[in-house]
Amino acid sequence: MAAQDAEQNIDQFLEGDGVDTEREKIIGQHIGYRYDVNLVPDMDRCTPFLKKYMEVMGWQDLNWLEDVHMGYEEGTPAVFDRNINGWVTIPKNIALPDNQQDRDMIARELLVKFQMAKGHPLVDLRNAYGKFA
Repeated sequence: MAAQDAEQNIDQFLEGDGVDTEREKIIGQHIGYRYDVNLVPDMDRCTPFLKKYMEVMGWQDLNWLEDVHMGYEEGTPAVFDRNINGWVTIPKNIALPDNQQDRDMIARELLVKFQMAKGHPLVDLRNAYGKFA
């Protein structure tokens, strides 16, 4: 019976919407790299900003950003910020490449920039509730 259940699950991403985890349901899309290591970010496609960011931080990779992908909110390109539990739309003046890996790198860069911006909602929380200034 277990083998039959496993066999039925093989096609769940082809036949259904491919959204099965709670995180995937929240962001409305399948996180493919969980099943295919070939979808892990190609570090050769890093933007100059992300390369500098890794250098400054002393990191060798962007593993904490691997599950950040270009998504869509109501048809508008966007990236999901789990810290605010909401979508951050991509500015209309940014031309998006046809390659999904390049789009994902742009999404990662914009998410990092948004999270570092003075206008990020967590800045207000830190100012209101932070113990150290």
